[in-house]
Formats: sequence, C-alpha cells, structure tokens
Amino acid sequence: MTGKVEEALSYEQARDELIEVVRRLEAGGTSLEESLALWERGEELAKVCRRWLEGARARLDAALAEEKEADAEGSEEAGE
Repeated sequence: MTGKVEEALSYEQARDELIEVVRRLEAGGTSLEESLALWERGEELAKVCRRWLEGARARLDAALAEEKEADAEGSEEAGE
C-alpha cells in the first residue's frame, strides 16, 4: 500500500494495522522475506500515524494560539 491508499487510512486504521504487524513480527515463525515485508509495512504505517499526530499537534497549537490571542485582545479592551 502506498500513496493515495495510505492517505485514506485513518489514524486508528493505521495504528491497528501497525499493532498487528508488530504482533506478527514478535511472534516469529516468518521467513526472512516476509519479515522484511512486514517491517517495511510497519515503517509505512508508522509514518501515516506520525503524519496524523503531527497534524493534530498543529491544529492544537493553532487553537491554543487563537485562544491566547483572543484573551490578550479581551484584556486590552477591558483596560481601555
């Protein structure tokens, strides 16, 4: 899965699939080729999760900045 398909994954979908990939890797019993494919998929899923979390952090930071700005404007108006 690459590109558009990964972009369509929600955070929860990517996280759940990543959990399953890790579980399979930890269980062992897979060939080297399959283990490498699982590892690569895990890396892709981790990137999807990271992008979601970074986006959420940016939205939170923007909301906090707006709130701080609105509080500052309210304080200035009250002081006038």
